[in-house]
Amino acid sequence: MTNLLQSEIGRLRLLAFLEGTSLVFLLFIAVPLKYYFEKDIVKFIGPAHGILFILYVIKVIQFGIENNWKFTKITWKVLIACVIPFGTFYIDYQVLKKY
Repeated sequence: MTNLLQSEIGRLRLLAFLEGTSLVFLLFIAVPLKYYFEKDIVKFIGPAHGILFILYVIKVIQFGIENNWKFTKITWKVLIACVIPFGTFYIDYQVLKKY
């Protein structure tokens, strides 16, 4: 785990995992609990996911600039992945782990 946090790509991959996990948890656990069982945990998970989302977008843009990613080839795919459930897991496997 410490090796993961020592590199920029490691931090980006960890952030992608956290952001993806928070999105999946929000969509498939928190929202159904809110509407079907009246357990409102969205008010806790939602802001956490929002912060992770913003950090992920900033980190992707920063990493893309530092590594000369072409926006039309790589950066936009990595950015779009964060709005699709399980997208960050897929993009980590297909793109990020190659760095």
